[in-house]
Amino acid sequence: MDTKRDAFRRVWLVLAGFCAAAGLVLVLCVTARSQIPDTVGRLLTAEETAQVVARNSPMTAYVYLSPNADFPRGDTIQKVTVHHMAGDLALEAVGASFAQRDRRASANYGIDSSGRVALYVEERDRAWSSGSVENDSQAVTIEVANDEVGGAWHVSDAAYETLIELCADICRRNGIEELRYTGDETGTLTIHSMFSSETECPGPYLTGRMAELAAAVNSRLEET
Repeated sequence: MDTKRDAFRRVWLVLAGFCAAAGLVLVLCVTARSQIPDTVGRLLTAEETAQVVARNSPMTAYVYLSPNADFPRGDTIQKVTVHHMAGDLALEAVGASFAQRDRRASANYGIDSSGRVALYVEERDRAWSSGSVENDSQAVTIEVANDEVGGAWHVSDAAYETLIELCADICRRNGIEELRYTGDETGTLTIHSMFSSETECPGPYLTGRMAELAAAVNSRLEET
């Protein structure tokens, strides 16, 4: 009888421990969800959009905030990281993709081939972009549309010109005095492929112009 009672007690202890662990996980999930701003994952009013843009780049023309981010980022902004969309995508289509929680990807900004700018994750928050928590915690990340699919993954002149000005704007507002492209992750201008061997993002065209991009941004910073 004592043996059965001991076995019964052990089963109940295991069940109680499981329930406690499940309860803790639930509390953590609710807590994490409560940290997501109420502006995330929905269409914003004109007033809300204006308030969000005021905290970020004034170049922003479209806003749809992704839930795939850390709120807030875990470090100060010290870098810019460039990605490409691997397609000639509309800003709204990219926003819809980043809105999918199971995709677990996002970027702070996007630029389409006409040079329009979208905001998907506020600068104060960490986008899930590079596969590197350290880099994304320090970087504002930018997705640029391609007007050539495959090959060199070319981007339009309008998109490239906007990329220069957006980088300069980010640097001005966040106290980055110089954008440095070193060819590795130590620079203040980085690219996705530095953090993953499984991608060539942002493609040969943009990768080949990173030093030129840094010089163009720094020239504009010197003017202000």
